[in-house]
Amino acid sequence: MIKLKNSVGNFKVLKVNKSNSVEADDLIVTEEPLQIRLQFLQDNEWIEKPISITMRTPGNDFELVLGFLHNESIINSAKDILQIKYCKTVKPEEEGNVIVVKLSPGISFDMTHLNRYFFTNSSCGICGKTAIDAVSNNCKNTHQNNLLKIDIETVWRLNDLLAPEQTIFNYTGGIHASALFTVHGEFEVVKEDVGRHNALDKVIGNALIKELLPLRNNILFLSGRISFELVQKAIRAGICIIVAIGAPSGLAVKLAKENKITIIGFLKKDRFNIYSHPERIIQ
Repeated sequence: MIKLKNSVGNFKVLKVNKSNSVEADDLIVTEEPLQIRLQFLQDNEWIEKPISITMRTPGNDFELVLGFLHNESIINSAKDILQIKYCKTVKPEEEGNVIVVKLSPGISFDMTHLNRYFFTNSSCGICGKTAIDAVSNNCKNTHQNNLLKIDIETVWRLNDLLAPEQTIFNYTGGIHASALFTVHGEFEVVKEDVGRHNALDKVIGNALIKELLPLRNNILFLSGRISFELVQKAIRAGICIIVAIGAPSGLAVKLAKENKITIIGFLKKDRFNIYSHPERIIQ
């Protein structure tokens, strides 16, 4: 139960079936806002600015923040960070929900980067081609492993391998997971969050801390659907194979095709769909 600390809450619920109803305790996943503040040196003066607020499940917050900053091209490695900490000068109700990241003095940072569009909302109003062009340009320095191939039997095993590792999901049923596997289907890491994009940021942040980026020899497994923003994050991290239980969006498939990413969706015990670059799957 230690892993569940701060990630779930105990609530009274009314459990109903066809014969009766009874009040009982139930575990429900926690959702709280997290503000990210960035400190950077400009003209020999330290400047602090809030850059993002995201709703997340508390836990692995530093990994979440580092993954987010990496995806937005603000940092490229853990060495770009001088300090990361929870802000202490906040209201009591905000404690643990504000993180301050201090960039290393040598990191060049463009102020206009704070005001640019983040392509993370399916209804953001930006056309698909514009979004794809922006992401492709942003990730042009990422080296994809175009020779990577995996056996089809590895794909079949992924869901069964992930299920026992989803601690919070197994207690609440209300959370997303992102996980990394080796090309041979060996489990490496899983992160859970109420936001699917946050779960992936935590995975990427974990890899950044361990200096494992780019993840050119890993399979990314997602517990839900594949959105445009998740493919965007995968590209930036060097991932070229994405497998999911759910379906991809059309824009996610287009982005994957243009950036040589293999997408597998609707993974079941006896079937799945390959939406892009099937040549990586050895049948």
